[in-house]
Amino acid sequence: MFNYIIRRVLYAIPILIGVNVLTFALFFMVNSPDDMARAHLGTKHITPQAVAQWKTQHGYDKPLFLNPDNTGINMFTDTLFYTKSLSLFLFDFGVSDAGRDIGHDIKQRMWPSLAIALPVLFIGLLVNITFAMLMAFFRASYIDVSGVILCVVLMSISSLFYIISGQFLIGKILRLVPISGYDTGWHAFKFVLLPVVIGIVGGIGAGSRWYRTIFLEEMGKDYVRTARAKGLAEVKVLFKHVLKNALIPILTGIVAVIPLLFLGSLILESFFGIPGLGSYTIDAIQQQDFAIVRAMVFLGTILYIMGLIMTDISYTVVDPRIRIS
Repeated sequence: MFNYIIRRVLYAIPILIGVNVLTFALFFMVNSPDDMARAHLGTKHITPQAVAQWKTQHGYDKPLFLNPDNTGINMFTDTLFYTKSLSLFLFDFGVSDAGRDIGHDIKQRMWPSLAIALPVLFIGLLVNITFAMLMAFFRASYIDVSGVILCVVLMSISSLFYIISGQFLIGKILRLVPISGYDTGWHAFKFVLLPVVIGIVGGIGAGSRWYRTIFLEEMGKDYVRTARAKGLAEVKVLFKHVLKNALIPILTGIVAVIPLLFLGSLILESFFGIPGLGSYTIDAIQQQDFAIVRAMVFLGTILYIMGLIMTDISYTVVDPRIRIS
């Protein structure tokens, strides 16, 4: 097991380097430092001196990959790639183009994002699996057909409709919770309650329908028919055999959600004014603060790779037939 984890971590290094180089190329080759300076200066008549001064102040006055003005190792270290990208591997996110400490902002904003993402993930997973098992248990009945129709209807509705409707009905008409904003400590509960409910409801359609498909596929396999032939009750077959063997595809689907646990929900945080990492990234894109965007892309890549490793390890727990050496 330990050797396997070491190998996966080593495999992740070239992936992180590739993503880092690709992100750097997209930001600095497509959008040059001169273009960034003109965008941030925001005036109609920008002098070359003003552009050069902005680049010097923000550390964008160096060559991209190779500095021919230096010799030795300084040819590679005195470059934009070394100063702006390689430091990310040490979790040194540097400062934003506006002069803020990105690492400090991440530490402050990760908690509001987790306050929304964790309940949406775990409660939503419980609701979706329960609803899917109910439809699978009463397969081909009116309950199953009605549940599938409801899932399709929920999938067809835009997430913006849930947000706007929830804000109008729960926040403005009933005045049960605030429409937007955030507070610290236990006072944050009233601000995150509505986004969490909307996040759960918005994911019921696609999640339940997908889990139902997994359960029905498992229920058609030989081991289920054998369990029924032995006289086991349908409920016991469903919970003891079907659910256990369906955990592998369920765990695989959770991997894609792991980066969102930290990076937050872009739409929910923006509409509800939650100062999380999702709104942080949106604001950075609007302000063309590419230092923040690069940090968020790198952080998301690390979280996704960590999710893959944890998922592979969890396979051995839910299915003893899988052995990792």
